[in-house]
Amino acid sequence: MEQGFKTLAYAVKHKDFETRMASRSGGIFTALSDCVLEKQGVVYGCVLTEDFNAVHIRAEKATERNKMRGSKYIQSDMGDMFNSVKNDLENDRLVLFSGTSCQVAGLKGFLQKPYENLLCIDILCHGVPSPRVWQDYIKFQEKRADGKCTKVDFRNKRDFGWLNHIETLYFDNGKRIDSEIFKTLFFNHSILRPCCYKCPYKSTEHPSDITIADYWGIDKAVPNFNDNKGVSLVLINSKLGFEFFEKVKDFTEYRESSIENSMQPALIKPTDKPKNREEFWDNYNKKSFEYIAKKYGNFSLTVRLKRKVKKIIKKIIK
Repeated sequence: MEQGFKTLAYAVKHKDFETRMASRSGGIFTALSDCVLEKQGVVYGCVLTEDFNAVHIRAEKATERNKMRGSKYIQSDMGDMFNSVKNDLENDRLVLFSGTSCQVAGLKGFLQKPYENLLCIDILCHGVPSPRVWQDYIKFQEKRADGKCTKVDFRNKRDFGWLNHIETLYFDNGKRIDSEIFKTLFFNHSILRPCCYKCPYKSTEHPSDITIADYWGIDKAVPNFNDNKGVSLVLINSKLGFEFFEKVKDFTEYRESSIENSMQPALIKPTDKPKNREEFWDNYNKKSFEYIAKKYGNFSLTVRLKRKVKKIIKKIIK
């Protein structure tokens, strides 16, 4: 957060419907990164590899940038991206770097000086889950589907709406599985990194120029703006952030809001460490993933039957 700059809050939706549907919230990241790419700049962000690991990459084209859309609820491997960012900055390239608050802070610490050609965007982060749990979850679902997982949608907004949080996995044998197991484990908090329970960025003060998030509480903050297709909360933290937001306004529908009406847990304090975290990991190291899914991930027969009934009803209606 820039000293002396009063944070501004907006509710934002990209005007292009397909862009918004390809994004987890309102598509503001696409609007901002399009602006940078049009200026022959470069964009850094997180993508999923073919083996479903999260990594940061460098993009100079929209097709590469598009892989960064959508939330990845796992830890991203930064690789050598900090050195790459510095090299681009030193060569006078406009750079957009996106990541969690701690990644943005880490980049700035690495650079050791400010750059006028660096735009930083941080994602309002609930906490970073264990990559091990994610990989074990993929294997568990592959065994259920008797196939190789080929694609994952962490939050299937197209089929279930923005307000729901259902992950969809697709397999090479044509099967698909809609699930809430990983989401449930994530929001139970036991699979988060230990440092996330002491995160110094769980406040309205962030190290970025712009903070973006799902605008939870939008119906109260900005009535009649939510269509269940996704709305971004955009917090402008610096003059540079404000300048770039001004450049992309024409590509969005937006409403002014306020910090007071935009508050959510990740803007107030770190996630509490669960009392049963040690028990969870003791069970995780000794039991099968199916046991973990049933005990901690709401993987019950009742839940599965309800989902099957909903699918049948949906097909009949169609």
